[in-house]
Amino acid sequence: MTTFYQNNSTSRAPIGTTARTGAVCPESGVWKVVGTPTTTAPIAKGNRMPPYGNAAVTWILIHHA
Repeated sequence: MTTFYQNNSTSRAPIGTTARTGAVCPESGVWKVVGTPTTTAPIAKGNRMPPYGNAAVTWILIHHA
């Protein structure tokens, strides 16, 4: 699993990149909550990563947009 800290290149963030609730989304695509219960959501690059179930969670990129 790759944790996203900063992307200084113009390439895509790799599948498996993670981001926490409140962080700026590093890559447009389908993101999945790590853990149970889980869900998926399309999130656009530059948007804030949302909470899930009224809690801060870690999201993992599973598919590029």
